[in-house]
Amino acid sequence: MQRARRRLGWDCTTENGSPHVTTPDFARLGVPTALTAALAPMGITTPTPIQAATHPDSLAGRDVLGRGRTGSGKTYAFLLPLVARLIAEPRKRVARRPRSLVLAPTRELASQIADSLKPLEAAAGLRSAVVFGGVGQNPQVKALAGGIDVLIACPGRLLDLMGQGHADMSAIEITIIDEADHMADMGFLPMVRKILEKTPQRGQRMLFSATLDSGVNKLVKQFLHEPVTHSADPATSPVGTMEHHVLEVDSAARFDVLRDLAAAPGRTIMFTRTKYGAKNLARKLAARGVDAVDLHGNLSQNARTRNLEAFGSGEATTMVCTDIAARGIHVDEVALVVHADPPVEHKAYLHRSGRTARAGESGTVITVQTPDQKRDVSDLMRKAGITPTHHARVTITSPVLADLAPGERVETHEPRQPEAPLDEARLKGERGGGRGRSGGRSDGQGGGRGRSGGGQSGQGGRGRGGEGSGQGGSGRSGGQGRSGGQGRSGGQGRGEGGGRRGGQGQGSGGGRRQDRSAPKTYSTSSEGSGSGNTVGGGLAAFSSGRRG
Repeated sequence: MQRARRRLGWDCTTENGSPHVTTPDFARLGVPTALTAALAPMGITTPTPIQAATHPDSLAGRDVLGRGRTGSGKTYAFLLPLVARLIAEPRKRVARRPRSLVLAPTRELASQIADSLKPLEAAAGLRSAVVFGGVGQNPQVKALAGGIDVLIACPGRLLDLMGQGHADMSAIEITIIDEADHMADMGFLPMVRKILEKTPQRGQRMLFSATLDSGVNKLVKQFLHEPVTHSADPATSPVGTMEHHVLEVDSAARFDVLRDLAAAPGRTIMFTRTKYGAKNLARKLAARGVDAVDLHGNLSQNARTRNLEAFGSGEATTMVCTDIAARGIHVDEVALVVHADPPVEHKAYLHRSGRTARAGESGTVITVQTPDQKRDVSDLMRKAGITPTHHARVTITSPVLADLAPGERVETHEPRQPEAPLDEARLKGERGGGRGRSGGRSDGQGGGRGRSGGGQSGQGGRGRGGEGSGQGGSGRSGGQGRSGGQGRSGGQGRGEGGGRRGGQGQGSGGGRRQDRSAPKTYSTSSEGSGSGNTVGGGLAAFSSGRRG
């Protein structure tokens, strides 16, 4: 054991008495030399404030509650102590029983944590696995069966694997919850509690969050034992090296302004409120010569990974995304963040803005508002503690655009193919897409089955004796609905359903209720439900019903 501790840099001298070459600041915090040496090639040589504050307590095995803004270095604030404590007391790996657990709210964030862990686990000889939904579970099951030291997981898939007997939390020594406030926003805390209840009560637990809302505080009181609290920034602290600006534009000039900003050199992240808005804006920018990709919950995991890699490598210079999907974006040298749609609440503004000014860099944050949004944006900034610079009546020719995003623009052009018309309702999040089933009974004498598009009424498509109109219920996590009552004769039918489980409409008819008992399942997604794409609503399904 002593030899292993010396090899990994716990002592200040080597076996022959010569001093270790180590980073003094990390050394004073007690981080093993081998781990700091693994990070040095990436330019990580000095602890950030949140790391300096939490490392002494987390290395000592205490429960830690760390609060720090996005981009403050929270990932290595928990990964360095995690790996250091695991190698201090080596244990044989046991199938399906990991030694440590890191919970993350989104697939992208889980993957980013795994990437950050790679140099440390290589230096320490550890083994890890990443578990999240949206992909096949067989590789994840195989990794767990082979025995791992560190499990990085999203709550929904982990609970599924636990229920199937593929994952056992009884040997967990260290549990870490990253972005706990985001877990609360997405409705994942019930799942997090179920997982924590399966871990040993006296294991070390660390929770990191940008804010400490009531849901997070309840989690702390229930599962952390006399935690030491460290706060590197105030709860609503804007990054000091950010410049915040508000551009007021007419609706007709909005896209041209966004196009000019996206065509500027350097990496740019643009935020929209809905998935449809992100897809549409990225498509319109790409059609005009801007290297733009999108990131939202309607993309497959492969597409999300491909677009993130394109943005990280510089192949794409603009990323258009939604609030939730962007939680996994950890890319340095993002010079510009643009709120193409102002967010609904101030925490989302701070999290969005935290995509720039990372790793000590400076950055610019621009909010594009139309005149009717002026009051809402003003309230948003006040709650966020931001005093932005306002620019009125901005157009494509305004000099302020070159001031905020300097440099030669990418040459743009008009679309070479006709563009599909915009669906204004979907842009506003008023209607979701997709199809699910609703077994509603008809109100009248509906002819056959009609379909609707998710949250609004629609005309029936497959009636044999007449026409069915209906309202689609919200679907299983991506939002799906198909309704329009079943009847025996002509006329109109109206059915109302609840997505996966068919509800009952009004009147009499021949519909069938589709509610059946089934094994309990757990589902998480990093986007909202199909009944709308509003921030914070319907972001997790935690129920005991059929998977639709």
